[in-house]
Amino acid sequence: MSDQIPETPLFVRSHGDIGYPLNKMAMSLCQAENREAFKADEEAFLDRYGLSADQKRAVMDRDWEAMVRLGGNLFFILKISAIDPVPITAIGAAQAGMSHDDFVYGRLGKVRHG
Repeated sequence: MSDQIPETPLFVRSHGDIGYPLNKMAMSLCQAENREAFKADEEAFLDRYGLSADQKRAVMDRDWEAMVRLGGNLFFILKISAIDPVPITAIGAAQAGMSHDDFVYGRLGKVRHG
């Protein structure tokens, strides 16, 4: 049995260890004062959590696929998406390397109208 799903990065234990700073930072965004600090000076806020340069760049670019690849857990990085708000399907599309419409209609089985 394979633990791989084509075109889908999986969150595994080793990613959790690597992604701990990223996930801890993202979870901190549950607190209003942290969301305000993030919005006021995103780079300084990320520095407080010791993210790697690649993790920091992924967050600042809102590169959801890179965040997962760099150890981000979807349930934590969704906290980041609430800052801008971004629909979860847009994050799924980014992780799959697809346009949002192709993801919604192709992967989720929605029917195109029109």
